[in-house]
Amino acid sequence: MTVCAPQGTQSTPQSTPRSAPPLDMRRTAFTVTVDGSYAAWLALGRGTDGWFPERWTLDGPEPYAVSLPGSQPEEPDSEVLPLSDGRVLIRRRVAERYALSLLYPTGPGTGELPLGTIECPYLSLLPPAPDGSSAYALVHGERSTTLWRVHGGAGGPELLATVQGRCEGGAWLDRSGRLLALDRELEGLTKTVVVDLGRGGETSPLLQITDKSNDRLLLAEPDSGLLLVRSDAPGVDRLGWGVLGSSRPVRFPECLLLPDASLTPFAAQPGQGLSPEECSVAFRVDRGAADSWVGVWRPATKRLRQFPGPTGWLPGAGLWTACGELRLPFVTAGVPCGLARLRMPGEAGAPEPGGETERAVPVVEGTAGTATEGAEPDGSAPARPVPLQQAPCARTP
Repeated sequence: MTVCAPQGTQSTPQSTPRSAPPLDMRRTAFTVTVDGSYAAWLALGRGTDGWFPERWTLDGPEPYAVSLPGSQPEEPDSEVLPLSDGRVLIRRRVAERYALSLLYPTGPGTGELPLGTIECPYLSLLPPAPDGSSAYALVHGERSTTLWRVHGGAGGPELLATVQGRCEGGAWLDRSGRLLALDRELEGLTKTVVVDLGRGGETSPLLQITDKSNDRLLLAEPDSGLLLVRSDAPGVDRLGWGVLGSSRPVRFPECLLLPDASLTPFAAQPGQGLSPEECSVAFRVDRGAADSWVGVWRPATKRLRQFPGPTGWLPGAGLWTACGELRLPFVTAGVPCGLARLRMPGEAGAPEPGGETERAVPVVEGTAGTATEGAEPDGSAPARPVPLQQAPCARTP
């Protein structure tokens, strides 16, 4: 089944060339299901067998990986998305269209179930849906973006909504999979909007801190409503946080403004529905050519702890459990599928600060260095909160 994208979405692909990694390295586009049971990525063979999908099982006593190679190596720009039933959706570019299939292990081989194709210049998969069984994608156009359900509907790929402007990102705001946040570029500004799938794709603003600011949503935790945003409303690009459904403005902590590093949030602790300020957030900390570190922050503590990730960590990949355990996947020559389970000082089951050491505590295999706290600069007052203005992050019933 081949579906053509609406003509309004035809444009030049929005992609940037990537340099080829060494043959003994693996790609770090590592995607985890919402429930944390499975993950998938494109792995690069250490010989000459090229790229192949690999599924990780994460909810057992030990993680393990299953290779899902096809009849030929995958192109490095293919995308994979794990489902909660253990199958892996793959999106491949084939000439002027994108083919979508489900992969699953069948004894020594790989089974493949074609889902259909979409004829368009560029299509990208959205993050895993909350129900674990559906999959969504964006078709990027010059003046508009279309939202598709590519698995989990009645038939093949299904067009759900058209959003004016160029959209990227993607974060689910609720556990039902009704509200999807997208960063939309329109008339020279980027603002986060919400697409309501329960109302036929109706679009409304989510972040509009000032009229002229660029406001992007980086991460959303549906249970607590915690939102991590990036905005230039304070005068420069800053990381801030707010709570979905709260009337309080976005705040921009000084501890999240590092002069020598960039921060990218990649995981938030679930299950903190009544206490969003106690929700832990994990960051990837990048300092130039140096290895990426891990940062951990909670709104209530107003400080950023930093420590090296486990050896072989896949930077920017990981997940939190509701009980406060941070799980970081890693790959080394001796451990091709590893998961370091870490607890922060002061969390249940971890040493309290002031003991022998204050460090991230590995529960199983993996190593982590001593945690350091990024204190707020001396003599600098916190940035004045900038109001959300027209869109106070209200929940939709």
